[in-house]
Amino acid sequence: MKKNRHDKIIEIINNHVVETQEQLASLLKDAGYDVTQATVSRDIRQMKLTKQVTPDGRQKYVYTTADPEVMHDKYVNVLKAGFVSMDLAQNILVIRTVSGMAMALAAAIDALDIEQVVGCIAGDDTIFVAIKDCDQAKEVMKAFYDMLGMH
Repeated sequence: MKKNRHDKIIEIINNHVVETQEQLASLLKDAGYDVTQATVSRDIRQMKLTKQVTPDGRQKYVYTTADPEVMHDKYVNVLKAGFVSMDLAQNILVIRTVSGMAMALAAAIDALDIEQVVGCIAGDDTIFVAIKDCDQAKEVMKAFYDMLGMH
């Protein structure tokens, strides 16, 4: 059942501009799949779906099996597209984003698999990135600035 649902998700995101989990859940229900938003959220994580900026500036889910280096560049591009500012509070990086993009940036940060990052919590335009300790937080902040080309 899950394999069929994952195949349907790929089909849906290839044929539609799907911007939210709720929209994906609705399209799955229309296709005959009885899913909850929690199931869709879990599927997105398991399938490692990412968001990509469309030519008109919207965000949409995409599925890719590209190599890690290509994916790293995509995640950095997501950071660049939505980043507004960053500040440090002890071992927590507080990242401000364009409104509505915090979840996409948090997913990109998680996907970058930075060793010092414990995890992210995202709202609408703010992300809290928990780092193992204060010294490592400064290193991660510098690494983000380097990725963003902001030395």
